[in-house]
Amino acid sequence: QVQLVESGGGLVQAGGSLRLSCVASGRTEGLGTMGWFRQNPGKEREFVAEITDDGSTYYINAVRGRFIISRDNSKNTLTLQMNSLKPEDTAVYYCAGKRTLIPGYWEYWGQGTQVSVSS
Repeated sequence: QVQLVESGGGLVQAGGSLRLSCVASGRTEGLGTMGWFRQNPGKEREFVAEITDDGSTYYINAVRGRFIISRDNSKNTLTLQMNSLKPEDTAVYYCAGKRTLIPGYWEYWGQGTQVSVSS
């Protein structure tokens, strides 16, 4: 099993920055693509960004150019640098990971960290 623990959420004004971190522990060998999702009450969980084990990245249009996803495999750490934050970025952010190559299927999830952006 893999455990994922996020940190770094908080309250920030629009235009500000936050850096989220996710540390993986347990059976991390072979852990492949890692990603970030976000969710607001009453809404579906939304994919935000992902990074493969060889460093390829993908972002949704809403955050491309503002967010940067990165990973340090030696430290089993995933990071999301969020810049130029907007009120619509407010959500609980979840770290996710998987070994499977099945698109859209994620095996491991963190507990989430709240990001709030005030206008």
